[in-house]
Order: sequence, then C-alpha cells, then structure tokens
Amino acid sequence: MIEQSLPALAKALATKEISSVELTQLYLDRIARHNPQLNAFITVDPARSLAQAHAADARLARGEGGPLTGIPIAHKDIFCTQGWLTTCASKMLSNFISPYDAAVITRFKAAGAVLLGKTNMDEFAMGSSNETSFFGPVKNPWNLTCVPGGSSGGSAAAVAARLAPAATGTDTGGSIRQPAALCNLTGMKPTYGVVSRYGMIAFASSLDQAGPLGRSAADCAVLLNSMAGFDERDSTSLDRPGEDYSREINAVTDGQPLAGLKIGLPAEFFGDGCSPEVMQLVEQAIAGYRKLGAETVAIRLPSMGLSVAAYYVIAPAEASSNLARFDGVRYGHRAPDYQDLNEMYSRSRAQGFGAEVKRRILIGTYVLSHGYYDAYYLQAQRIRRLIASDFAEAFRQCDVIIGPTSPSTAFKLGEKAADPVQMYLSDIYTIAVNLAGLPAISLPCGFAGGLPAGLQLIGNYFSEARLLNVAHRYQQANAWHLQSPAEL
Repeated sequence: MIEQSLPALAKALATKEISSVELTQLYLDRIARHNPQLNAFITVDPARSLAQAHAADARLARGEGGPLTGIPIAHKDIFCTQGWLTTCASKMLSNFISPYDAAVITRFKAAGAVLLGKTNMDEFAMGSSNETSFFGPVKNPWNLTCVPGGSSGGSAAAVAARLAPAATGTDTGGSIRQPAALCNLTGMKPTYGVVSRYGMIAFASSLDQAGPLGRSAADCAVLLNSMAGFDERDSTSLDRPGEDYSREINAVTDGQPLAGLKIGLPAEFFGDGCSPEVMQLVEQAIAGYRKLGAETVAIRLPSMGLSVAAYYVIAPAEASSNLARFDGVRYGHRAPDYQDLNEMYSRSRAQGFGAEVKRRILIGTYVLSHGYYDAYYLQAQRIRRLIASDFAEAFRQCDVIIGPTSPSTAFKLGEKAADPVQMYLSDIYTIAVNLAGLPAISLPCGFAGGLPAGLQLIGNYFSEARLLNVAHRYQQANAWHLQSPAEL
C-alpha cells in the first residue's frame, strides 16, 4: 500500500479495501520505526491523526469523499496548524502552539485529508541542506550520510522513505525542487500567488511560495488542486478562476504525446558548474523528450549568472524585516535573565536564532541601511527585473525550459556547513525562477553513484497544468520516480 499513488489510495479507500484509520496507522507505524533514524518529523500526534482518520471514514461512508479524503498528508512545520506545535525548526518557536490554521492546512482539512505530522526543515526555511534545524539535521533515505536538500528536507525525506504518501513544502529559492531532486521525488513550485501564503511563517515575502511534494507529477496535480485558490486574507494571493491541474494529464494522447511542444535549452544551464554525471542524465532525459515528440531550441538567459547574488541581497533584506517580530514579547522564546527591555530583546534573539538565521538577518539589515540601500538592494531589484525579462523573451521562443535542478546529487552531511557560499551555490539553477515568480517542477531523471538526480522544467506564468503534463508524459515512459530506498 505504501507504494500506491494518491489516486490508487483514493480508490482503495472508496472501495473499502482499506480504511483511513488503517492507512493512517500504517504510516504512523512506519514513522515510529524509521523517524528516529531519519529525523524527518518534528511533531507527530497519533491520537489527533487517528481522530481525523475516523472522521474521514465517516465522510467516506456517507459518500462525501473526494480525491484526498482519508489520505494522510505530512506538512512542513512552517504552516501554522491549530493546536499543533508550529516551530519553523527554530528554538525561537520551539514552544509555539498555533491558535489558527494556515490557508493550506484549511484547504487540506476541507478536502478531508488526514494531518499525519509536521516535518523538519531548515530553520525559518533558511538553508539548502536541512542542517540548520534546531531539532537536528534530516538524513537522506537513499544514503543516511547525505543531506536530503533543504529547506523542505523533512517533507522530502518523509515521502521518499514512504513515511507519508505526499507532503507540502515551501519554495523561496528552490526549497521544494532541490530536496525533490536529491530524494527522487517530484516537487512543484507554483506561480507566485497561486497558493495562499496566509499562515505560512514568512521568510522572504516576495519569494515564498507553497507547493506539493509527491512521488509523481500526477500526485502533485492532485495536491495542487486542493492547495491552490484565491484567499482574501493574503494580499499577494491572485484572484483568478480555479482550474483542474490534472486536466492535461488525464487527456488521451497518441504515440507522441508531446508533439509540437518546444523545449528551450538555455546555454547558461549547460555550461560549467554542473557535475558531469548529473549533466549526462539530464541530456538523456532531453533525448527522451525528443522521442515523445518534443522539439528542442537553443535559448539564452543572459542575466542568469546574477541570480544568486541578487537573491542573497533581496531574500535576507526581507527576512530581516519579517523576523523582527520574533522578540520574546508576545510568543516564542524569551531569555530567562535580563535587566531591561533592550537586553530582553537582544538575549532572546541571540538565544532563539541559529547561526544561519543570524547571518541572513545581519546581511539583510546591512543592505537596507542608509547609504547601502541604493548600492545593494535597489540594484538587486533591477537585476530581478532583468531576469524576469530574460524569461519573457525565452518564452517567445519555447513553451518549457529544461535543465538540471541541482548541480550535483546529495552531498555529505557537514560537507558544506563551514562554507556558506558553496552552500548557496546549490541553488544556482532554481533561484532565478523565484525571482521571476514563475512555476517550475523537478522530477527524477536517474541515478549517479546510487543517488538520485533531478530534472527541472520551467514554465511561463500559470502554466502549471502544462508543466505537470510534460513531467507526467516523461514519467509514463520512464520508471525512475517509482524507485524507493532499498533499506527502508
């Protein structure tokens, strides 16, 4: 049962082959067995999860079930969840029990999904390896000495190890796509504004976007159907008609399902910087797309090389502003000893935040300070506009852009911890997408040295259904996404 797709699980529940209580207990047992080794979950509450499963079974018995009713879903611990610890993997929020639900949580509850637990992550979503968590690093199920990628590494490890059938994540600079690539999953970052950010603890408000992590593009489409939609409580939420993101996946096609599709190959994605082993797998996947009827065209993204520098000005600037609210006054960690208000602020923040969060707050405060705003922050925003313009020009020549998700397979735990710049370069292929607000998906494309590699597809605004279909057609012809870690 743990190898079944979401539609297959929904069918099994509808036909009473298994109950939601039995399915939820199956995953809870696997979490109890394997999570001490993987550290993928921060909070699990079996009693609450099973109560939701009982409610889902009653709903199914009344004939009121939907595609996700009764299916257990793991949620990244960045989404506020009423009555549950919501820590953002930080000491600052290690005792925070949310009084309300994030929009994403509300939507999954409305769909009848069971909340399986809250997953580990990089602290305040700041990291590319899931090593900055206050609760300790997450291990990659494919090799326990390697990172799972970040910041949604807990969600990715949980799904890869079959501790959950699917999970949510957030993507600020690649934090869904990169762990999906390193854990042999499919993960999607939707167009900015398609999924509400209400109740999602903010890192960089103009970049953060929630999205699905699953075993396949078809599973991600089912998840996105529940996640997406307008929310008046989020000023960045887009008020547009709802759509079925599975519609192209479910369409009947002939022997060349992608005939007429133009795939752009950016020169900037195929130069130096990517390991030869990963690049070979990407090129094999491109050859596979040609067999499916797609045409490839050479394109340029000339400002791509500036994306990492621009991102690490804009994201810390927004983080320094967003994290100013964590001061020990209303909620979160408060230092036990202080003499006055200023000392309470400084000690609470010094004790509550980890090294990477402090580093980004300091950088962000610096680039926003008087005398440096024009030289750094304003320049970075101009580069951001150039990057978006490059993509706009590219999509006049092609329908989808393809390339690696990550420049390498999973690296060893601690390998890059002492060199923040090397860690930041892990997101070299993903960051530009967030700066432009575009949708993108990562899907498995093979293995190098026993570790999975990811292929990234980037689409124009609101082309999620097309991207999911393009990924799905590849997965119909290849079985990389069906492989799971042998030891689990």
